[in-house]
Amino acid sequence: MIKRFLIALVLLVLVVGGIVGFNMFRDNAIQQFFANMPVASSPVSTVKVQPVKWTPGIQAIGTVSASRGVDLTVETSGIVKEIRFDSNQRVEEGALLVQLDDTQQQADLSAQSAQAALDRQNLDRALELQKRGVGSETTVEQAQAAATASAAQVTKLEAVLEQKQLTAPFAGTMGIPRIDLGQYLTPGTTVATLQNLDVMRADFSIPEQSLDLVRIGQPVRFGVTEADMPFTGSITGIEPKVDPSTRLVLIRAEISNPDAKLAPGQFVQVRVDLPEEDNVIAVPQTAVVTSLYGDFVYAVRPAKPAAATGTDPAPGLVAQQVFVKLGRRSDGRVEILDGLKQGDEIVTAGQNRLSNGGSVVIDNTVQPQPSGDEKAAAK
Repeated sequence: MIKRFLIALVLLVLVVGGIVGFNMFRDNAIQQFFANMPVASSPVSTVKVQPVKWTPGIQAIGTVSASRGVDLTVETSGIVKEIRFDSNQRVEEGALLVQLDDTQQQADLSAQSAQAALDRQNLDRALELQKRGVGSETTVEQAQAAATASAAQVTKLEAVLEQKQLTAPFAGTMGIPRIDLGQYLTPGTTVATLQNLDVMRADFSIPEQSLDLVRIGQPVRFGVTEADMPFTGSITGIEPKVDPSTRLVLIRAEISNPDAKLAPGQFVQVRVDLPEEDNVIAVPQTAVVTSLYGDFVYAVRPAKPAAATGTDPAPGLVAQQVFVKLGRRSDGRVEILDGLKQGDEIVTAGQNRLSNGGSVVIDNTVQPQPSGDEKAAAK
């Protein structure tokens, strides 16, 4: 009985030992396999850090308006007789736009003109009789007063007639008519808008810290987006007072708009160009990664030799995390105040697949697209 028990115990030990040994052998083989398996390199785009010419600027958001623009209204009441303009029609200064019914005023003017002519004849007759010595001074004075009053009435009625006409106060482009033929208008009724689109102006605000950087005549660029600013102008006005509630300063600039591509009320991006600077270390904004620990870039460096195991140095390149201090931003680039030097090669695309010390392979066939200003500078 004891002999059988010992034989079963030996067999059980052999089976359990074999299973444990096999598992240990398998785990060790797996570890060796993954330890010796080559790590795939991540493809990245890179650029070399070089000093550049830096054109600093002040970015802002503005609203466009016409240099001369009004909502036209009539001065007196009346019924619309003629509308002599169309929507988006170009009109010259003094052009007749709307004619109100002036039949009664025309009749009054005709009657008063006839009376004025009669009073003038009476005055001439009184002066002639006075020369002959048969007319009194009183008669002449009365005739003179009547002639003057009649002439004044004629002038008044002519002014009333002019009020029945709406004319263009300056050359510009008409808006959509807001009245109809036969409509009764009262003073203050808006007829249409008139805008001079040849020269536009943009109002925008800058921080009070930048007030000493701007001056009258300074060049300004405008566009619907920061990447495309085809419109140019110059500063024509600087508010001498800082808004105490926002700490901003109002700036006004004029824009040349010969093709009428800008419209009053339009939102625009504004950039005030400042004097150019040389030898500034700047990199594309796509190269900078922001984290909770600070801003950093990935610098591409040769891989260090492997640990002291007698093996050869590890081949290829690795990405090294380098924390940087950022400065100003302009034209898709950001100034680097500390952390990089001339000649460093940094990653501009592919950072989402990288980790510190990860293997990389450079592929510059595809680069991030530069902004419109960078394209222009590269030409």
